[in-house]
Amino acid sequence: MQKTTSRKPIEIKISTVVAVSAMLRESDPAILDAAMRDMTGGESDYFDGEFTIIDLANFDSARGAIEWAPLIALLKSHRLNPIAVRNAAPEMEAEILAHGLSLDVVATPRQGTIEPAAESVAAPAAQSMAPAASAMQVNARGTMIIDTPVRAGQRIYARGCDLVVTAAVNNGAEIIADGSIHVYAPLRGRALAGASGDADARIFAMSMEPELVSIAGIYRTFENGFPADLAQHPAQIRLIGDKLDLRSMQAAAR
Repeated sequence: MQKTTSRKPIEIKISTVVAVSAMLRESDPAILDAAMRDMTGGESDYFDGEFTIIDLANFDSARGAIEWAPLIALLKSHRLNPIAVRNAAPEMEAEILAHGLSLDVVATPRQGTIEPAAESVAAPAAQSMAPAASAMQVNARGTMIIDTPVRAGQRIYARGCDLVVTAAVNNGAEIIADGSIHVYAPLRGRALAGASGDADARIFAMSMEPELVSIAGIYRTFENGFPADLAQHPAQIRLIGDKLDLRSMQAAAR
């Protein structure tokens, strides 16, 4: 007898956003528009609706304040789709969020298998949080460490590495890693591990209270709250088959 396989008509998976960066150095819309026209040669299809992160690392505030609405409209007129701002000054953040943009934070990962700094932060908690029947696994993709709270509207992407956060991840924040995610504090926002497709990635938190979690694109939301028996307790999330497995790390540590 021929075995039939079920085919889902539609699947929705979480994916990282691939975006271009617009390195802003001027705030005058006329100057920016002239520069864009010169860059594109006046071609209307030079860009094709690419998601765009506005990067202010080289912006000189002495040249004037940024008028966000005209800037967004200017980029859209050249078929760029602004979604976030990187390297914004703290005093800009409220206005950026008010214009529907996110705050994008991408730090430089620490390279190497295990560095002393990464080990000193991660090792104590990792020992108690590791599954009892599992051998310790070490990868060589490096680790990004964030020591400050991740606020609402912020987005942190640990590209090509694991992510360790030693402070709270607040509601409305988003943390993403191509590897595993470790939060040694409350996790209340969105956590997306294995963002580039690593199904072996995991999410660990000392206090699980997330809005959404995802591993390798398989996601689950918690509109009604995290399961009561695991909420606000140390827990881990891993992918088994095509389902997310939620389990206590207190039981694993016994």
